[in-house]
Amino acid sequence: MRCATYCTDTMRCPKCGFRDDKVIDSRQSRDSSSIRRRRVCLQCSYRFTTYEEIERSELRVIKRDRTHEPFERRKLVSSLAKACEKRSISLVTLEQAVDEIVHEIETSGREVTSETIGAKVLEKLRGIDEVAYLRYESVHRRFEQVDQFVDAIQALGRRIKPNPSQRELFPPEAVNHGSV
Repeated sequence: MRCATYCTDTMRCPKCGFRDDKVIDSRQSRDSSSIRRRRVCLQCSYRFTTYEEIERSELRVIKRDRTHEPFERRKLVSSLAKACEKRSISLVTLEQAVDEIVHEIETSGREVTSETIGAKVLEKLRGIDEVAYLRYESVHRRFEQVDQFVDAIQALGRRIKPNPSQRELFPPEAVNHGSV
């Protein structure tokens, strides 16, 4: 990265190591969180790409055992990918969910509990895919017995899934009046 005039550090060409280059193209990422720059070395004419992104303050995760560790986006992506394995969920959908979770976490403060992260993941997965939701929930809530799975499945089944184009078959008032 080339720094502002007050900084003396510059990028080195990955091919020849020369310290002077020219930016030939700059583009913002889709989510506007980084800038992609195409560069050309002024000595050997090698073209290469660099990325600039905002340096964020370090977010810390408070684990269940009360230890602290730095937040790693890679772990979040990995856990979502495991839950969604062999499901027809696009990578774009997963990346968008991760971006939204990370944004929510970053705006909440400098420290976040692993339980809070897990709850946010469950909230996103519930809207994406119920099987992935159950997979993640079983790990997050540490299911140890089949009954816990059955309860979770029944809870999902009780969840109201409104469809605006379909009228209600048994409206609550008809059920109450019909049993009298």
